[in-house]
Amino acid sequence: MTASISRLVVSVSALDPALAFYAGLLGLRRTAAADELAWLATADGVEIMLHERPATPSDTAVALGFAVADLDGVVGAWTARGGAVVDPPEARPWGERMAVVRDPDGHLVCLSQAAA
Repeated sequence: MTASISRLVVSVSALDPALAFYAGLLGLRRTAAADELAWLATADGVEIMLHERPATPSDTAVALGFAVADLDGVVGAWTARGGAVVDPPEARPWGERMAVVRDPDGHLVCLSQAAA
């Protein structure tokens, strides 16, 4: 039997900035909210739960990866909002364009787009 991902939980210090990034910028659909929690869904149905609690980002921990239709547009919008870009968009040897940004709490997020 192979396991499947049912939910990814991201610790965030404040829900509003995290929602502005994950729902507002990346377009994840908000499905529910309660107190210090917000549930979002990706286009393919994976659940992302934002949990407001102390967040300790790490460059060597898990990084979320999202496929986006307009990599340059998303990275440009994130930069315009004051977001940090770790690696700008560029072609990768495995056949996609990818950028790495930091979410509002400093967690690494990989953004990718299929190569043209």
